[in-house]
Amino acid sequence: MRNLEKYHGVIPAFYACYNDDGSVSAERTKAFATYLLEKGVKGLYVCGSSGECIYQSKEERKLILEAVMEAVGDKMTIIAHVACNNTADSMELAAHAESLGVDAIASIPTIYFRLPEDAIAKYWNDISSAAPNTDFVIYNIPQLAGVSLTLPLYKKMLENPRVVGVKNSSMPTQDIQTFKMIGGDDVVIFNGPDEQFIAGRTIGAEGGIGGTYGVMPELFLKLDELLKKGDIKTANALQHKVNAIIYAMCDCGCNMYAAAKEVLRLQGIDIGSVRAPLMPLTEDGKPKAAAVKKMIDEAKAEFLGA
Repeated sequence: MRNLEKYHGVIPAFYACYNDDGSVSAERTKAFATYLLEKGVKGLYVCGSSGECIYQSKEERKLILEAVMEAVGDKMTIIAHVACNNTADSMELAAHAESLGVDAIASIPTIYFRLPEDAIAKYWNDISSAAPNTDFVIYNIPQLAGVSLTLPLYKKMLENPRVVGVKNSSMPTQDIQTFKMIGGDDVVIFNGPDEQFIAGRTIGAEGGIGGTYGVMPELFLKLDELLKKGDIKTANALQHKVNAIIYAMCDCGCNMYAAAKEVLRLQGIDIGSVRAPLMPLTEDGKPKAAAVKKMIDEAKAEFLGA
């Protein structure tokens, strides 16, 4: 049985950090990684959906991961999402990630063409073969990838000894229970949808990887603490506050990550904006982002006494 404890807990999906001209910023990447380390989260999920990976080149993704590893690689669990929409580029990123010493690599299925499950399994196993000494995490996000992780595909992937679990971003929490039941204690399941952190964890997920953790890591760490204590009533109340914050970020009239980055800027961490075609925050959205920051501050005061 593998020791998977390093994957348990709160792992923010790392945001892309840009210079003011829109280029990838190694310095801002290092600063943001260090900021999250100091907040006390377990690890980072780098170059995933929240990291805007589909709008970046291979070279930019390598630069981001190198900066993260330089800043915090020996102090946190690092999972590098390496999927590109072709096998060769994905394998190149997987080999690069292993060369840097990440804990795991992860991959969504290929998008656009609806490939048969045998082709998806080959794609994932080819990627894994390029990092033969590194754990592999399946990323199940059917609402964006257009492909669901079925039970036959999951069982086939578990034949690969490097597969350690699933980052599950499908909406039914039952999927978490099913993946855990089949994989048992030899796999780890990450809750994906931040709005159901409590539900996903109580039904079987050992950890969470989420796109809104970065603006309010203290609140998700508190949720994790409350779950460990068995204080479900307080955890549920905090989850409702967190969800209200997420809904408010989504109502800022831009891409949610643009709103999140403005909240971070108001918190003292400037990591730039988002990359086109994602919509940046407008002047009209800035007061709404400021209201989100206020909501976070109020929730921290209520639940953390901060």
